[in-house]
Formats: sequence, C-alpha cells, structure tokens
Amino acid sequence: MIKNGLLLRSAVPVWALAAGAGFLSPLAWTTGAAYGLALVLLTGWGLRQSGRGKFGPADWITFARAVLVGGAAELIADGGHPLWLLVGLVAVALAMDGFDGQVARRTGTASEFGARFDMEVDAFLILLLCIQVSRTLGLWVLVIGLMRYAFVAASWALPWLTAPLYPSMARKTVAAVQGVVLVVAVSGVFASGVTFALVVAALVSLVWSFGRDTVWLARHRVKAEPGRIVELTRATLRRPHGPVWRGHNQAA
Repeated sequence: MIKNGLLLRSAVPVWALAAGAGFLSPLAWTTGAAYGLALVLLTGWGLRQSGRGKFGPADWITFARAVLVGGAAELIADGGHPLWLLVGLVAVALAMDGFDGQVARRTGTASEFGARFDMEVDAFLILLLCIQVSRTLGLWVLVIGLMRYAFVAASWALPWLTAPLYPSMARKTVAAVQGVVLVVAVSGVFASGVTFALVVAALVSLVWSFGRDTVWLARHRVKAEPGRIVELTRATLRRPHGPVWRGHNQAA
C-alpha cells in the first residue's frame, strides 16, 4: 500500500506538469517541478514521522487541494495568463477547504498529520496570493503570508508558543477572511482604493489575532524542568471546555 500510495502521489504532480509544459514559461514549469517534488517528499516524510504509512480518505482531498495550489504557483510564476484562470483555480482550492476535515471526522481517520497537512497547504496558498497581490499593492502585503511562518520560527526559540490554545471562532474567522480578501484583491473586481482598504483591514485583523494568542500563551506559559518539553495541561489552561488547539498549528 505504501508503494501504491507513493506511485499515485508522484503521478499526479507529474501529470499536472506535463499538461502545462506546452503553455508555461521555463520559470513557471521549474516552479511547478520544485513544488511537485517538495510535495511528494514532504508528505512521505510526514507519513513516516506519524507512523501511518499511507494516506487516509481525507488526506487525498487535501492532496488534491495541494496540487491545485501547485498550479496556482505556476500561474503566478508565469504571470502571463488571464487573472480569471488563477482566481478560478484558487477559488476551487479554497472551496474544498473543510471537506477534508468533515471526511476525516465521519470516517474516523482524523490525525495530527492530516491537520498539519491541511494547515500547511492553506498557509502556502495564502503566501502565494500575497505574492500576487504585492505586485500591485506593494511588498507590505507579504506580511500576511509570512506572519504564520514567523510565528513558527519564533517558536523554535520560545517553545511555549507551541502550547495548546483554547478554541476560538474569532481565530477561525480571521483565517478565513485572509483567503477571501486576497482572492478579491487578485480578481481586481473593486477599485484600487477599496482593495487597498480591504487588504489593510485583513492585515490588521491578522496582527490582532496573532497578538492576542501570543499574549495569552505568554501569560499561561509553564516553566520547563531541565531536559523536559514544556506542556500545558487543561488544568493549567483553566479552560476546561472543548478541545485545545496547538499554537504552532494555528491558522491565525
């Protein structure tokens, strides 16, 4: 099953690259090749680390979204195609978000690997959209796409940032807003002034969300004993209701 899964995970990106070889620039095709190789290698590494060995039903949905994101990366690198093509591709990828979670819960195959895979696909898609929007609004837009990666980098020096977070509808809403606003900005349906204001508002909401969670984690951090990883229990969190969310896995 592992070999069959690897064959399919490798064949899909290769097919997508072959389909685009006739109308993509060398830069775009190279971008797609690098992305496809990274997708196969990183998913394989993640499966080995999780001890699962193969994809579950929901993971294949996430993988399909990841392939669409790779197509978006190629179009953005090429830069010579109609915006509607990029918007349509991204819209499908965003619309599929959430289906994998529902499938995982209904089939009883939810896993930390699947959640992390879904989160990484979302984060990279947001970064790609920021790159596209920055071409018209300026490099400051990249802050939106890089903020989550900066948070992860900070957690290497501050392990308490990886502690569980309490459930938050506001956090989920802010994360969803980023994708919607950036797609609208890419489409160009509004005047430049309106688009600028929307992206600024999205950035402000993201800074607020990350800032709120960082402050909360700082206030509830637990000093680690020598040689032990920092962990927060539900009793320490003082939020006994519902599941907890890990800080390094947060979307916003």
